[in-house]
Amino acid sequence: MTEAIVGSGTRDDPWLLRTPPGTSEYRMYRDESADPPSLVCVVGTTTLAYRLRCLDDLQAMLLDVGDWVPLGSADEQKPAAEGTVEAWARSGTNPVGGWYGLKKGLRGRFGMYVPPLMEALDLAELEHNPRGNRMRAR
Repeated sequence: MTEAIVGSGTRDDPWLLRTPPGTSEYRMYRDESADPPSLVCVVGTTTLAYRLRCLDDLQAMLLDVGDWVPLGSADEQKPAAEGTVEAWARSGTNPVGGWYGLKKGLRGRFGMYVPPLMEALDLAELEHNPRGNRMRAR
Protein backbone atom coordinates (compact mmCIF):
# COMPACT_ATOMS: atom_id res chain seq x y z
CA MET A 1 0.00 0.00 0.00
CA THR A 2 2.97 2.35 -0.35
CA GLU A 3 1.59 5.67 -1.54
CA ALA A 4 3.49 8.66 -2.82
CA ILE A 5 4.61 10.67 0.17
CA VAL A 6 3.01 14.11 0.49
CA GLY A 7 5.21 16.88 1.90
CA SER A 8 8.94 17.39 2.14
CA GLY A 9 9.33 16.66 5.85
CA THR A 10 9.95 20.22 7.06
CA ARG A 11 7.99 22.16 9.69
CA ASP A 12 6.44 24.28 6.92
CA ASP A 13 5.77 21.30 4.62
CA PRO A 14 5.35 18.22 6.85
CA TRP A 15 4.82 14.69 5.59
CA LEU A 16 1.14 13.77 5.58
CA LEU A 17 0.73 10.16 6.74
CA ARG A 18 -1.91 7.65 7.82
CA THR A 19 -1.73 5.13 10.66
CA PRO A 20 -1.10 1.50 9.59
CA PRO A 21 -4.83 0.59 9.51
CA GLY A 22 -5.44 3.78 7.51
CA THR A 23 -7.95 5.12 10.03
CA SER A 24 -6.21 8.33 11.15
CA GLU A 25 -4.17 11.03 9.49
CA TYR A 26 -1.19 12.81 11.07
CA ARG A 27 1.83 14.91 10.12
CA MET A 28 5.55 14.43 10.72
CA TYR A 29 8.63 16.50 10.06
CA ARG A 30 12.33 16.55 10.84
CA ASP A 31 13.66 19.06 13.34
CA GLU A 32 17.42 18.75 12.98
CA SER A 33 18.01 21.88 15.07
CA ALA A 34 16.48 20.25 18.18
CA ASP A 35 18.70 18.69 20.83
CA PRO A 36 18.68 15.81 20.12
CA PRO A 37 17.61 16.05 16.46
CA SER A 38 13.95 15.03 16.38
CA LEU A 39 11.19 13.55 14.32
CA VAL A 40 8.12 15.57 15.30
CA CYS A 41 4.69 13.95 15.03
CA VAL A 42 1.53 16.08 15.12
CA VAL A 43 -1.69 14.16 15.77
CA GLY A 44 -4.62 16.56 16.02
CA THR A 45 -3.61 18.98 18.79
CA THR A 46 -1.04 16.58 20.32
CA THR A 47 2.65 16.85 19.44
CA LEU A 48 4.98 13.91 20.04
CA ALA A 49 8.70 13.75 19.30
CA TYR A 50 11.06 10.86 18.69
CA ARG A 51 14.83 10.81 18.24
CA LEU A 52 15.49 11.39 14.52
CA ARG A 53 18.06 8.59 14.50
CA CYS A 54 15.16 6.15 15.05
CA LEU A 55 14.73 5.85 11.28
CA ASP A 56 18.25 4.46 10.78
CA ASP A 57 18.23 2.46 14.01
CA LEU A 58 14.85 0.84 13.32
CA GLN A 59 15.86 -0.09 9.79
CA ALA A 60 19.08 -1.65 11.11
CA MET A 61 17.10 -3.67 13.68
CA LEU A 62 14.65 -4.86 11.01
CA LEU A 63 17.50 -5.86 8.69
CA ASP A 64 19.11 -7.77 11.57
CA VAL A 65 15.86 -9.64 12.32
CA GLY A 66 15.34 -10.34 8.62
CA ASP A 67 11.62 -11.09 8.99
CA TRP A 68 8.30 -9.51 9.92
CA VAL A 69 8.16 -7.79 13.35
CA PRO A 70 4.80 -6.94 15.01
CA LEU A 71 4.24 -3.21 15.61
CA GLY A 72 2.64 -3.47 19.06
CA SER A 73 1.76 0.20 19.50
CA ALA A 74 0.97 1.26 23.10
CA ASP A 75 0.78 4.44 25.16
CA GLU A 76 3.76 5.16 27.40
CA GLN A 77 1.79 4.22 30.52
CA LYS A 78 0.99 0.73 29.17
CA PRO A 79 3.48 -2.11 28.77
CA ALA A 80 4.59 -2.99 25.25
CA ALA A 81 4.27 -6.60 24.10
CA GLU A 82 7.62 -8.41 23.93
CA GLY A 83 9.17 -8.77 20.48
CA THR A 84 7.38 -5.75 19.01
CA VAL A 85 8.67 -2.55 17.41
CA GLU A 86 7.12 -0.68 20.36
CA ALA A 87 9.03 -2.79 22.91
CA TRP A 88 12.28 -2.28 20.99
CA ALA A 89 11.72 1.52 20.98
CA ARG A 90 11.65 1.46 24.83
CA SER A 91 14.27 -1.19 25.53
CA GLY A 92 17.47 -0.58 27.44
CA THR A 93 19.20 -2.75 24.84
CA ASN A 94 18.36 -0.59 21.79
CA PRO A 95 21.07 1.74 20.38
CA VAL A 96 20.00 4.70 22.59
CA GLY A 97 19.59 2.56 25.72
CA GLY A 98 15.92 3.36 26.28
CA TRP A 99 13.09 5.49 24.97
CA TYR A 100 13.19 6.94 21.44
CA GLY A 101 10.22 9.08 22.50
CA LEU A 102 11.33 12.45 23.87
CA LYS A 103 8.27 13.94 25.61
CA LYS A 104 7.64 12.47 29.06
CA GLY A 105 4.09 11.13 29.15
CA LEU A 106 3.96 10.99 25.33
CA ARG A 107 6.89 8.70 24.58
CA GLY A 108 4.78 5.75 23.44
CA ARG A 109 2.92 5.02 20.20
CA PHE A 110 6.22 4.65 18.34
CA GLY A 111 4.82 1.52 16.66
CA MET A 112 1.84 3.50 15.38
CA TYR A 113 3.50 6.61 13.98
CA VAL A 114 7.07 5.80 12.86
CA PRO A 115 6.43 2.69 10.67
CA PRO A 116 4.22 4.52 8.09
CA LEU A 117 7.01 7.06 7.56
CA MET A 118 9.51 4.22 7.17
CA GLU A 119 7.26 2.76 4.48
CA ALA A 120 6.76 6.12 2.76
CA LEU A 121 10.54 6.64 2.66
CA ASP A 122 10.88 3.13 1.16
CA LEU A 123 12.87 1.86 4.15
CA ALA A 124 10.35 -0.80 5.19
CA GLU A 125 7.31 -2.77 4.14
CA LEU A 126 4.22 -2.43 6.32
CA GLU A 127 0.95 -4.34 6.67
CA HIS A 128 -2.32 -2.38 6.69
CA ASN A 129 -4.82 -4.63 8.47
CA PRO A 130 -7.39 -3.37 11.00
CA ARG A 131 -5.21 -4.90 13.79
CA GLY A 132 -2.03 -6.85 14.36
CA ASN A 133 0.15 -5.16 11.73
CA ARG A 134 3.79 -6.02 11.16
CA MET A 135 6.73 -4.48 9.32
CA ARG A 136 10.00 -5.64 7.78
CA ALA A 137 12.97 -3.95 6.18
CA ARG A 138 13.13 -3.34 2.45
